[in-house]
Amino acid sequence: MATVELRFSAQPEHVRTARLVAAAVARRAGVDEAVLDEVRLAVGEACSRAVGLHRSHGITAPVSVVLTEEEKAFSIEVGDAVPEPGSAPATPGARGGSDETEGDGEDEMGLAVISGLVDDVEVRSGADGGTIRMSWPTALAGVRS
Repeated sequence: MATVELRFSAQPEHVRTARLVAAAVARRAGVDEAVLDEVRLAVGEACSRAVGLHRSHGITAPVSVVLTEEEKAFSIEVGDAVPEPGSAPATPGARGGSDETEGDGEDEMGLAVISGLVDDVEVRSGADGGTIRMSWPTALAGVRS
């Protein structure tokens, strides 16, 4: 199982780099060429969401992207460090601040876009932050089945 880890400061200009790295690693992992645009778009949306959450809540921790090549699938996890509402905030102003309702619509729209692009998506959140896990079958998955 090959893994690539990327961490970047929560700046919008770094999202493009994350998209490019994700597409390159997905191609090498054997994800179908026809799906690479979806990978790029989904990673861009997930990273933009994480950057927005970090910036709106004053989180200085980096956004994390973990790209994993497994035997029959390629997965990407985009993580933020913003605690789930109701959990003990790690930093002042963490999720649950007065700006929360303003960003909720944007957050839900981003998740809807990701769900439309990726068949296998899981969204988790907890006291340490949130994770969006997305996965795609690799070309080898069809051959080995």
